Amino acid sequence: MTEPTASETATAPRRTALSGEHAALGATFTDFGGWDMPLRYGSELSEHRAVREAAGLFDLSHMGEVWVEGPEAGTALNTALVGEFSGLAAGRAKYSLICEEDGGIVDDLIVYRETETRFLVVPNAGNAGTVAALLAERVAGLDAEVRDVSAETSLVAVQGPAAERILLDVVVPRQRETVSGLRSYAWATVTLADPAGDAIEVRLARTGYTGEDGFELFVPNEHAVPLWGLLRAAGAPHGMIPAGLAARDSLRLEAGMPLYGNELSREVTPFEAGLGRVVSFGKEECFAGREALEARRDAGPDSVLVGLSGSGRRAARAGYAVLAEGRTVGRVTSGLPSPTLGHPIAFAYVEPALAEPGTRVEVDLRGKAEPFEVVATPFTRRPAPASA
Repeated sequence: MTEPTASETATAPRRTALSGEHAALGATFTDFGGWDMPLRYGSELSEHRAVREAAGLFDLSHMGEVWVEGPEAGTALNTALVGEFSGLAAGRAKYSLICEEDGGIVDDLIVYRETETRFLVVPNAGNAGTVAALLAERVAGLDAEVRDVSAETSLVAVQGPAAERILLDVVVPRQRETVSGLRSYAWATVTLADPAGDAIEVRLARTGYTGEDGFELFVPNEHAVPLWGLLRAAGAPHGMIPAGLAARDSLRLEAGMPLYGNELSREVTPFEAGLGRVVSFGKEECFAGREALEARRDAGPDSVLVGLSGSGRRAARAGYAVLAEGRTVGRVTSGLPSPTLGHPIAFAYVEPALAEPGTRVEVDLRGKAEPFEVVATPFTRRPAPASA
């Protein structure tokens, strides 16, 4: 066996601490954001349905983890990102964006506040280094430090209606109320234990990207394999199975959640993407992109992101043209047959005049115009909890 050349090593996808576990399960791998990640373990449809009906176990260790710490950490994030964080309570989380000076979206991310002076920023896989560098640049001169710990941190998610029951089976008894009482977009440090008594301390967040209830668990890399095994064993009686990126993509699209590189990019601002609500113009700090975003807010976007629902069997795919009265009026960014709904769904950017739900358009599916309708998103919603 020959050693890889320097150029091969430089371009080879990175592997998570759980790569061996995925290979042992027969996963099919794909390069995603520079990482070798499990696309599916068997049937992506079965994995999708498991998350909707029971639970799925995901390796999300390709995501970034960047700490912003110090007396002025809140002010630093207010300066670097479009959201307002100085008022975010400890133990809570907020979705936000980091933008260029021209208003283009560099990445979407989640910010978790651990203490008054300590925040965790979680960017997307391919953008983690860029985000860490921009944060360091933008907080210069403030009493705050930026530390990128992505390479030493693993992230595992349990998503689905059985997620809470699974976590309650493995958290130490004194912290069961912490798990059951954890609100959406909140997090806490808890201890999980297996029947042998081996304990794993995790940062447990009630966040996710599937539209279902669920948790994301942050641990140092050395605890990733034991954590994965503990959760697999606890979840099996509840119907939980490992799930790959293919199921994660169909789940997030049904839930109406944008994907960076598809719906979000440096070519669009929060106002085209329907995310103007996360931009805080009321804060004191002059954040990066503020002037450009104020101008775009006042002028209105040239195109807007909408959901499309098809009545046929053929799915619209990223890059396909959206048509109205024979002319191109937009472009599809994501699309697939919805496993839950049984018909095609898609995201697309279209002219603002065509964004009203109920508007009829067509999508050019390789030379054939197929009918679609603009619909409100999310495409699916999880059932409300049964009343007592």
